[in-house]
Amino acid sequence: MRRAVVTGAPGSGKSTLLAEVARRGVATGEEVARAILQAPGGMEMRAERPTGFALAMLEAQCASWEHAGEGDAPILFDRGFADIVGFLRLEGLPVPPAIDAVCRKYQYEGPVFHAPSWREIYRQDDERIQTWEEAVESDAAVLRAWRDYGYSPITLPFADPATRAAFVIERL
Repeated sequence: MRRAVVTGAPGSGKSTLLAEVARRGVATGEEVARAILQAPGGMEMRAERPTGFALAMLEAQCASWEHAGEGDAPILFDRGFADIVGFLRLEGLPVPPAIDAVCRKYQYEGPVFHAPSWREIYRQDDERIQTWEEAVESDAAVLRAWRDYGYSPITLPFADPATRAAFVIERL
């Protein structure tokens, strides 16, 4: 079993890449933050209780992690535990011990792919509320968090989804 991750800037093509990788037969895990934001009260929780939002992401990511352990095939997650740390740091908040403990205990065996900020494709939407500048800051924060937990992210090329998918699959 190899759990791998795509992390990086908001709006950098992660979801599009994961859809292409899934189309090619690789199992994927959903982005838990977006699912929470789309649920009733999700946007308000992010704005008014960011630590609660981080803990909700942790709970959902842990469930996704456990579910992924049921098979033998590799799975590629849309973000991971260290992204939660990056979010909290970006918000200027302390990282709760429970989140730090999970980041240290549950290690991804596969590569961590980094989708860098990509101005040409960045678009805001109902859940992606960051300005371009905030997206770049978010990218730096999550990349730093992954490195702090001992990972060496592999930067994805600025390329179409098919080329990016081939790049990822070759390294899984």
